[in-house]
Amino acid sequence: MDGNRPGWRQCLLGGTVFAVCMAGTTLPTPLYGLYQDKFGFSELMVTVVYAVYAFGVIGVLLLAGNASDAVGRRPVLLTGLGFSALSAVCFLCADGLPWLYAGRLMSGLSAGLFTGAATVYVLELAPKGGASRATFVATAVNMGGLGCGPLLAGLLAQYADWPLYLPFVVHLVLVAGSAVVLLRLPETVRERRPLNTVRPQRPGVPPQVRAVFGPAAIASFVGFALFGVFTAVSPTFLEESLNVDNHAVSGLVVALAFFASVGGQLLVGRVGVGRSLPLGCAALFVALALLAGALRWDLLSLVVASALVAGVGQGLAFRGALSAVAGASPPDRRAAVISTLFVVAYAGISLPVIGVGVLASPMGLEGAGLVFIACMAVLVTIAGLYLLRRPVRVET
Repeated sequence: MDGNRPGWRQCLLGGTVFAVCMAGTTLPTPLYGLYQDKFGFSELMVTVVYAVYAFGVIGVLLLAGNASDAVGRRPVLLTGLGFSALSAVCFLCADGLPWLYAGRLMSGLSAGLFTGAATVYVLELAPKGGASRATFVATAVNMGGLGCGPLLAGLLAQYADWPLYLPFVVHLVLVAGSAVVLLRLPETVRERRPLNTVRPQRPGVPPQVRAVFGPAAIASFVGFALFGVFTAVSPTFLEESLNVDNHAVSGLVVALAFFASVGGQLLVGRVGVGRSLPLGCAALFVALALLAGALRWDLLSLVVASALVAGVGQGLAFRGALSAVAGASPPDRRAAVISTLFVVAYAGISLPVIGVGVLASPMGLEGAGLVFIACMAVLVTIAGLYLLRRPVRVET
């Protein structure tokens, strides 16, 4: 046990760096209302600004999702921290929409470099025999970091001066500290190759992984789609429909979904990966129903309940999917396959969110939300039934 302590310490430090990067990607969430007031753009533009981030993630995953397999984990993660810092600088300089687009794009490039590489790095830093616990660390710091972003920004925006500046200054300090930590951690890729050997990859997985990958990707898509809508439009809904103009409260509501995801991931150890995927889909269906009730009757309590249940469902599905895919992937393709899983997940974050933004003008935000809920309910039902008929098996 004592011999495992240094390994777990390194694993947790790597996870902390991961969390800092992901917090930066959701930092602007409770601030979009302030930017709307300052720059005067529509709800559609809010969703487009949000989705630019997802397109940045997908672009990096497709063009360089396997880069860390070649050049090493640390160089890729240091580059990701650099893009995270550039994103904060863009928001600090923002005097119009172009700066917001640039900031979100830089944030997306950062997350794209981190999602696959940092997940695998955390797994590789863990001691032997700790794969299951390390998978939880990787997924928990991912979701926990995403939750800390809106919570931190909401608190600073509500209770401190310079609401559109101080959150990003704090993030720059955290990024600098993370870079120092990362430089002190070991490299885990033993046989490295030059960067020019990295080639853009089309979405695809090795044949032996496909049976696991399909249902895992479906569950990930639905969970991330629901999170995307929560993150992009719930602060506006809270302000316009529920008269909640406290930035700390709107940040907390979004954060609750991500924190509940960590709780859902903890449950995977109890229920098993095979059952966690269909159970996650069932919880997501319930969350969609609660969100429909919140939109219909304008109840904050239902918004909070939906956030919590959605988080648990997404956590069950996300950790189950990641465990299944990582366990079935050959070591030399693991980062690339996990990156492909995240391409599907971030497609779920971006496309439905833009759809809600497009529909919000003719139908209103509540009507657009109900259309989204109906579409996701159909998809999550199909996914759940598929997973019940063809349970995922994972090697332990």
